[in-house]
Amino acid sequence: TTPQSYCAMERSSSNGYTPKNGTPATTTNGGMSEQDESERLSADLALFLSDPNLQSALADGSLDLSSYSSTINSELSTLERECIALHRQAAPDIRTLREEMDVCDSILAGLHEMLLGFQADLSGLSGDIRQLQDQSRSLAVQVDNRRDTEEGLRLFLERIVVPPNLAHVVCRGEVDELFLECVKDLEEKYAYVRMTERDLKEPDCSDPGLVSSAGIPPASTVAGKEMVEHLSKLRLQAVDRTRAYFLKVMKQLRRPKTHVRMIQSHALLKYEYLVDFLLVASPTIHAEIRDVYVESMSKTLYTLFRTYHKQLLLLDMRLATRVDLIAVEEAALRDAFSTKVNMRKRGDAFVLGDRAKVLDGAITAETGGDAATALTSSPINAHLALMSGDKYSYEMIFRSIMSHLIDSATNEYVFARQFFKEYGQDDCWHSIFGKTLSLVLEQLENYLFNCHDAIAILLMIKLTHYYKRMVKARRIDKVMEPFLDRVTNLFWPRLKMVMDAHLRSIRGANPKKSGRW
Repeated sequence: TTPQSYCAMERSSSNGYTPKNGTPATTTNGGMSEQDESERLSADLALFLSDPNLQSALADGSLDLSSYSSTINSELSTLERECIALHRQAAPDIRTLREEMDVCDSILAGLHEMLLGFQADLSGLSGDIRQLQDQSRSLAVQVDNRRDTEEGLRLFLERIVVPPNLAHVVCRGEVDELFLECVKDLEEKYAYVRMTERDLKEPDCSDPGLVSSAGIPPASTVAGKEMVEHLSKLRLQAVDRTRAYFLKVMKQLRRPKTHVRMIQSHALLKYEYLVDFLLVASPTIHAEIRDVYVESMSKTLYTLFRTYHKQLLLLDMRLATRVDLIAVEEAALRDAFSTKVNMRKRGDAFVLGDRAKVLDGAITAETGGDAATALTSSPINAHLALMSGDKYSYEMIFRSIMSHLIDSATNEYVFARQFFKEYGQDDCWHSIFGKTLSLVLEQLENYLFNCHDAIAILLMIKLTHYYKRMVKARRIDKVMEPFLDRVTNLFWPRLKMVMDAHLRSIRGANPKKSGRW
């Protein structure tokens, strides 16, 4: 056997052996149990027999155990001396390594103590961190609460506090778009500070998230009670300024040659909210403004149509007189100082000619055109016609008057409904146009009293029928159709009287006395 195999056997014998069945063994006086000794012996024998050289030597009987043992011992002694020499040679390095290991042990011990200190400090810091986290959460909740409170307070103050510029504009500024916006803001603030608990419970409350302060209705807060008085004073000032503005504008409506529609559009309808404001803030002032407007427009329209009709009468060519009958005697056609028949006394009462052009637009409307805007020719411009010396038949004059009248009636009807918010009511319109309509009826009746032109009456009846369609298309038939019915009732009796005169002239005609024409 080799020394290496023997050394392995020695290591195996020195390490001990544990049986596989795990049963405890008895211990001898040398510190090893008998079972361990037997097991170690069995292992040594197995290791010994595992060497093929030994197996072959044992098999042929050539192995001498005593010589083999001495050989092994000498090899062991040699190895021992070599190991001791190597150990002596490496002793300085081992000593240095041991010193370094001692230094490392001391360093590691210091680090261990330092880490233990860190661990203790971190244990204290974790408690501080938990405390800081709790404080941070508490502060975050406080910040959110303060932010919500600040937002609510800001919104509350914005809705009750009056800025200096708002008060300045309401008290001293011009009545313009800025004044209008300031009045709107003022009215919103006034309505807000007057909100009570009952108002907050209504389902149609405009902004339930902002109408209370800390659960208290605005009217019950100290700030709300204080601001009500100031807002009321500013409100009265706004009412006074608005009243002065409207009275000033409506005074302009009574001036001659005033462009009424431009004033209505740019100076009244532009500030229609102020009329609504007066209706809520001061119904008495609102009624005064309405009465002043009604009176001003009534006088203005009455004057305009009276003057316009007077000017148009100067343009009337009077195509027919009482002697313009179908059958007329020659005596009626002679001059006072002559026996000759004067044909100039006989007009063109029975000639239609170009007079039918007055119905051009009306006929278009009858055949399916737009009745609201069918008339293509514009009304007569009295000033230009008088300057140029033009003459017109009365149906043209009638059409010009009625066109202006219906346009003005439409404008006033729409304006009154939009400006005074009188939807479904016509009291204001009748108050404005009552005198003017009576004037037109009176002028027409006075003219018809001496009118003997049957063609003119028939054409005016046709025009009246067209104007009924027009007012219906413009949706003002409720107020204008009764007037047009009265106009029609003036035409038919007069037409009957004229036609009866013609019939009487035919029945009583004497061929010998009839004029030749």
